[in-house]
Amino acid sequence: MIGKVKKIYLTSILEEELREMLKGFFKSEPYRARQVFDWIYKKDSEDFSSMVNLPHILRKGLSEKFLISSLSIDNKKFSKDGTRKYLFRLEDGEFIEAVSIPAKDRLTVCLSTQVGCRFGCRFCASTKGGFIRNLRTEELIEQTLKIKKDTSDKRITNIVFMGIGEPLDNYENTIKAIRILNSYAALNIGARKFTVSTCGIIPGIERLSKENLQVELAVSLHSSEDKVRSELMPENKKFPLSILIDVCRRFISETGRQVTFEYIMIEGMNDRRVDIANLVRLLKGLNCKVNLIPLNPIPEFKFNPTPLKKIYDFCAALNKQGVKTTLRHSKGRDIDASCGQLRQASKSIK
Repeated sequence: MIGKVKKIYLTSILEEELREMLKGFFKSEPYRARQVFDWIYKKDSEDFSSMVNLPHILRKGLSEKFLISSLSIDNKKFSKDGTRKYLFRLEDGEFIEAVSIPAKDRLTVCLSTQVGCRFGCRFCASTKGGFIRNLRTEELIEQTLKIKKDTSDKRITNIVFMGIGEPLDNYENTIKAIRILNSYAALNIGARKFTVSTCGIIPGIERLSKENLQVELAVSLHSSEDKVRSELMPENKKFPLSILIDVCRRFISETGRQVTFEYIMIEGMNDRRVDIANLVRLLKGLNCKVNLIPLNPIPEFKFNPTPLKKIYDFCAALNKQGVKTTLRHSKGRDIDASCGQLRQASKSIK
């Protein structure tokens, strides 16, 4: 018995790939691919029958060869600051979370790239359930499309891969999702409006530097001392600070892009005067900025955030010594949607 042919998710392919598939399957004209993309990315269609400018026989053929959606919104939480946290149910029954973060002139979407995470950062809820699997390209794209439809009053301007998982550990799917969402035929989001966050996956940073993609790179630093960073982030034992900073230096040289170093402020652990001096020495001469983030609480991590006044002083001291530094005021803390609070859930967030 011949097995059933597996259908292809339209949200997993580029327009040029669809163009070739439509030509091969149906002998369709090239412009039909753009029409299909318009229905999915511009008109939020999830139903082939709604694509009324396509011939009926092509719509029927599309439904036999392709699928559009692989996940659904199981639940939402709303923050008093306008942030929304989404619980997505995947087709295999797993759950992930993603976030929309509004501001006056932009709407940022924070996407997950994996079900769970294997890297064990102590302050991060995403890793507490362990690693299940990588998200496929269509699952990355569809998080964006579902949020786009739910927040239709504002255009998505920025996408950050800072949700559950390590983007550079799911490299191919992350990069392809960026190329699709960046394309004119899809959402036409500028490459510089994408931020890829990493705990310091050296081979991934090296690969990203050669992609010819002007995306932003955000590196989770969190300490200027190997001993402290290894305690917070086990990956540092494999790729210590000297290696990490060297590869960031080469990334900057090869791409001409600034690197952002994320730095969660943890009372008594990485907020001392010596940490200021160490950061200045570590980052000297780099085209970079430091983004200070007050620790967002999770039950599994018992440390406290650095008091806000001390963070302001820390920020001012770094700027005074020539290290460009900003302070991120996290949104969505009241619904556990801030940095470090998303997790691989197994039930509704009602």
